[in-house]
Amino acid sequence: MTLNGQDRQAPVILLSDQAARYLGPRIAQLFHQTPYRLVSPEEAMQDSDGVGRNIDIAFISRDVTGKSTKHELTESLQQFYRVLQAAPGLSWVHAHSAGADRPIYPELRARGVTVTTSSGANAEAVAQMVLTGMLALNRRLSELMDAQRRRAWEPLLGDRAPRDLRGQTAVIVGLGPIGLEAARLFKALHLRVIGVRRSDAAAPPCDLVLPLARLDEALAQADWLVLACPLTDDTRNLIDARRLALLPPGAQLINVARGEVVVEPDLIAALRERRLAGAFLDVYAHEPLAETSPLWALDNAMLSPHTAGHTSGHYAAVAGIFLDNLARWRDGQAMNNLMP
Repeated sequence: MTLNGQDRQAPVILLSDQAARYLGPRIAQLFHQTPYRLVSPEEAMQDSDGVGRNIDIAFISRDVTGKSTKHELTESLQQFYRVLQAAPGLSWVHAHSAGADRPIYPELRARGVTVTTSSGANAEAVAQMVLTGMLALNRRLSELMDAQRRRAWEPLLGDRAPRDLRGQTAVIVGLGPIGLEAARLFKALHLRVIGVRRSDAAAPPCDLVLPLARLDEALAQADWLVLACPLTDDTRNLIDARRLALLPPGAQLINVARGEVVVEPDLIAALRERRLAGAFLDVYAHEPLAETSPLWALDNAMLSPHTAGHTSGHYAAVAGIFLDNLARWRDGQAMNNLMP
């Protein structure tokens, strides 16, 4: 359905060709007989009929960001951003990510653009990655894999025997969908779970919830420190040398939040000196992680390339959140997952 040039009530929606093919029939069903137009970034850049200036809504899907990171952008993503920046009537942008800490989002919010995220779409996948990291570290999987490569029969006995998870304490910083799902998985393994967030309101299945102001108290009890919080002014550089020193001997860290939540040089030092027994990291202060980073060579660190939330079903889950919000936008209702 094309836009009636005389009727600006018909929304113009910017999205990739892949997203248009995937969502087109469902968007058509949602708008029924109401005029609208789907526009690709390439069409918007050409702006032959003024469509680039008339964009109302934009959907930043996973294929748009591609292999971009927050720090290094592909040309296709930069092009998409340029279209957003040049659209004076833009009213709403939906992002495939759970967080909205890329610089483009505060810039859009400062213009009065509504920004929504896909928080919750990958919560199960990320929480499962947290559990994977915990089990891999606890069961010394890297040592077993190293022995396999050397064709060495080296059972984990004596001092090398893994500790029982039952009765250990996990401190989860951030109790959004990811943190709560991780807590549920931990409880199934009989861990004690302390949640840390802005308030101390109860949050089952956590055994205890403490406000962020009492983080130090929680750290002193942590066998596992799990970071699952958004990046904000309160959480940037939250875990530094002082706080790492509060962790008990043998404690380990899992970060699926943002790399900037941790002071990375302090983390590297703690791992090198074995003051921190191990770490499973999916996020880094700068991404992609530089080849020169000492993290690559640490035998007590396990690294993944910011891929905890990537599954075959993620695209569909994000699309569902976007379509739900699109229906709310159409009907003038409050949307979900609003960026403050």
